[in-house]
Amino acid sequence: MSRSVLPRSPLPSGTPTRARGGARTGLRARARTPLAAALAGYVATRLIGLGVLAIVAAATGKDGLHRLKGRWDSVWYVRIAEHGYGYEVTLPNGDVHSDLAFFPLFPALERGLSAVLPVDAATAGLVVAWSAGLAAAWGIHRCGAFVGGERVGVLLAVLWGVYPTAFVQSMAYTETLFTALAAWSLYAVLRGRWIVAGVLCAAAGLTRPTAAALIAAVGIAAVVTVVRERRVSPRMVAGVLVAPLGWLAYIAYVGVREKSPTAYFDVQAAWGNSIDGGVALARFIAGLPWAAALGLCAALALLGWLVVLCVRQGQPLPLLVYTIGVVFVSLVGAAYFGSRPRLMMPAFGLLLPPAVALGRVRSRTAVPVVAGLALASAVYGAFTLLGSGPP
Repeated sequence: MSRSVLPRSPLPSGTPTRARGGARTGLRARARTPLAAALAGYVATRLIGLGVLAIVAAATGKDGLHRLKGRWDSVWYVRIAEHGYGYEVTLPNGDVHSDLAFFPLFPALERGLSAVLPVDAATAGLVVAWSAGLAAAWGIHRCGAFVGGERVGVLLAVLWGVYPTAFVQSMAYTETLFTALAAWSLYAVLRGRWIVAGVLCAAAGLTRPTAAALIAAVGIAAVVTVVRERRVSPRMVAGVLVAPLGWLAYIAYVGVREKSPTAYFDVQAAWGNSIDGGVALARFIAGLPWAAALGLCAALALLGWLVVLCVRQGQPLPLLVYTIGVVFVSLVGAAYFGSRPRLMMPAFGLLLPPAVALGRVRSRTAVPVVAGLALASAVYGAFTLLGSGPP
């Protein structure tokens, strides 16, 4: 997690300067090939998803593009981009949904992009989300390669693209932007680049409340590094101090605007997103038919097993803390149950164990497996998007 974790150069110290330069050029050229494979594989998963969506939408007479940029949370982001904060909706039961529940970076990018390109804010949201998806796949690839080598990095990026709710990565939502910032922040920590990690973490804190998990990862990694190396780097201190500023700034903004230090959390509670320690999840399971409840418990057991595998795998501490933190936050809130898998999607560390397992088999086995997962994810995504409820 400090610069001491950087891999040593494989070149002997006596290598002539020209040979060193040529060798480094060759290494850079070879490094581009796995990255190209990771990005191409990720793009292929998204194209499969969009293709299946288009086919199902045409067959059912629905507008698939509208579902990507003009429904559910996307509408709130566009409204913020076009008019700023201050919009509320009062539900029949008296609950008030305020747009202050949504963090500002994504709508700010929508507004900025629509100002310089001949597109509306909704279309700009798709551009931001799709571009961020590529940046996220790149960052995930680098984290995976750092942990398990280039092949694992490629598979990790592609598996993130076939996550069950990966269709959200094609929507004007914040998941891709947040994951991109989180992945590159974690990679910066792994490389000992603390200021870069802190700045990216601060930007993530302006994107989603889940940034609390990333802030914890950066802070805990710094503490462990200080204990291990028995020294404090000024750059590390600066990075750790910068990391929470985005998240704290928005919480403070809402507090000042609403004249209450707990205003942001009150807004979230009005949306039904308060932290209840998992009570809402338990009640949801208890209210299901026994077969559905059993299936959901099995899914949660699989999730727990993946977390255990991440720990046993010996993943780098910042990645492990971040992954567990995102999963924890997603489970202990009282949010709409259908959104929980989407909320956990930025925890790409969960996919490292299957990426390592696939990395051990031949390509003729791995490719059909990934292709099947991509098709299954695409079909699930199409029917979810074209359904009545939000993802």
